[in-house]
Amino acid sequence: MAENDHIEKTESQLRALSDVLDAGAMLHARRMLNELTSAEIADLLESLPYSERNLLWDLVDSTKEGEALLEVGDEVRASLIRDMPLQELIDATEGMDVDDLADLVQSLPDRVTAEVLTSFDMQRRKRLDAVLSYPKDSAGGLMNTDTITVRPEVTLEVVSRYLQRFDALPQNTDNLIVTTRDNRYIGVLPLTTLLVSNPHSYVVDVMSHDIEAIPAETVDDNVARIFEDYNLLSAPVVDKQMQLLGRITVDDVVDVIRDEGEHSVMGMAGLTEEEDLFAPVVPSSRRRALWLGINLLTAFMASWVVSNFEGTLEKVVAIAVLMNIVASMGGIAGTQTLTLVTRGLALGQVSRQNRLWLISKELIVGLFNGVIWALVVGGIAFIWFEQANIGVVIAVAMIINLVVAAFSGATIPLLLRKLHIDPAIAGSVVVTTVTDIVGLFVFLGLATVFLL
Repeated sequence: MAENDHIEKTESQLRALSDVLDAGAMLHARRMLNELTSAEIADLLESLPYSERNLLWDLVDSTKEGEALLEVGDEVRASLIRDMPLQELIDATEGMDVDDLADLVQSLPDRVTAEVLTSFDMQRRKRLDAVLSYPKDSAGGLMNTDTITVRPEVTLEVVSRYLQRFDALPQNTDNLIVTTRDNRYIGVLPLTTLLVSNPHSYVVDVMSHDIEAIPAETVDDNVARIFEDYNLLSAPVVDKQMQLLGRITVDDVVDVIRDEGEHSVMGMAGLTEEEDLFAPVVPSSRRRALWLGINLLTAFMASWVVSNFEGTLEKVVAIAVLMNIVASMGGIAGTQTLTLVTRGLALGQVSRQNRLWLISKELIVGLFNGVIWALVVGGIAFIWFEQANIGVVIAVAMIINLVVAAFSGATIPLLLRKLHIDPAIAGSVVVTTVTDIVGLFVFLGLATVFLL
């Protein structure tokens, strides 16, 4: 329901802005646009063709441009940045958190990056360099260096007075990070504990050791899993010597989870999660051409298999009518297994210890479903063509192909992962090719042996 409400809200905002722009009321359109959140502005930008998107972007206040750039996909961001003056880009970075700033800086052209970096003061540049020194998809790349630390030997009263010196706490601050004098992480002081405890108590006596620090090299998928497993709102990030580097907050983890979900869905079609729906024709065509070409190659392979059984097809017309059923059922079964195993790999649920059990289980599931649907399809084929041998042939082919589909769906993602190829992108093409070729070969081969 919430997702539908969000979609309807975006469509409503888009219609309202379009009506105002069509009427030529630019000031009213600017006011309407800048009353929205940065995320809502990003949704509208991604919902417009290139020319209209640039018109809308010109109406966005500079105070919201930086956050809006972070919310849109990479391709949309690149198209917007390409037409922005340098000073406008510099103004857009004002007040941004260091982790967000690192994401934006990495999206800028090299010639622009240097100019933007020179506009920062030394402290901000140093913090940014600390984040940029780690891969974007790691805990170090996700972290924000804006942290509040306290010492274990001070009282809560001293901590409270210390906090009063700040105009505001960093966003999503639920804990103060406790460190030694040499900045080694030792625990956290929850704000709730600070508020309800005796002000004369020492930090060391009430602090929590439950939250383990996340090593900076930890990949973002594992960071998301840690937040999920321990229901965290924030977590400290440390180097190999347990020196505090920064912290990760839940809003960054939500972005990781969203990106991973989009990657899995888009990857099944050979596309990236940053694909711009309203990109120009030429770049869109170029990106999709690769996977269309690969699919064409696999289609020719399946056609070659069929061409070797021309004699069978000419003599038994029923085979031509039924042969796509075996290949189609195998493709669906293989894709189901592939999706489950790929998800398991992404969540870290598939390991060396359990993968043989998983493959065995999927083989049994494939056999079980193969027998059930073989009886159904075989029975229909018998009634349709009034030939028992045709029903038997397609039933046996169905069982064999569904077992092969289960095996390939379970093993191909493991093999692709070992070859450092993303199974979310390449897996479906490989599995579909295997099930098509095996299904057609088995069905036509059995028909040649038993029906001629």
